[in-house]
Amino acid sequence: MKILYSPASPYSAKVRMAARHLDIPIEEVKTDTAAVPAELTDNNPLGKIPVLIRDGEAPIYDSVAIMHFLDRKSGGKLYPKKDEKRTEAEVLEALCDGVMDCLLAIVYERRSRDEEKVHQPWIDKQWSKVVRALDYLETNLPKTGKKLHGGHFALAAMIGYLDLRFDGLWAEGRPELASWPDTFGKRFAAYAEMKAPA
Repeated sequence: MKILYSPASPYSAKVRMAARHLDIPIEEVKTDTAAVPAELTDNNPLGKIPVLIRDGEAPIYDSVAIMHFLDRKSGGKLYPKKDEKRTEAEVLEALCDGVMDCLLAIVYERRSRDEEKVHQPWIDKQWSKVVRALDYLETNLPKTGKKLHGGHFALAAMIGYLDLRFDGLWAEGRPELASWPDTFGKRFAAYAEMKAPA
């Protein structure tokens, strides 16, 4: 198996970290989506990453589908067994993925338009969603013991992307959330090397 990914992509970071945690060997292939390579579009018509390519089997995308595949591949080690705990993990993952959606919307708005055409009200709307989510997480962080789940990896990927693109704009006033990566890093030693690079 191999995964097409970008080092800056938080969704890629989430699935790569989960696979490493589960000891599932996956070849990692750095992919430039802007170049629209055939290997990417042949395996995901949307041309988005991450994409998990399997020998003789259909490719898997997006990150949530890959996470659930990894869970099945590992015999159910990525999400809690009890229904309520699993739902909590899945909702945490959805919240963090949603924040990443908002952050990417901001980045692309700035990146794809000339400065005078950037629509600030759109950016402000996306950032207000991020602020609400981060404030919620500050007082509702997941328990982070020896058993990590999909929600933990989504949270770690989200914070890694915040550090990469929004450093200094998110941690102030949120000491619990700002210190959580230290706790996570003690449970998952590869975090520093696998989060979006600064």
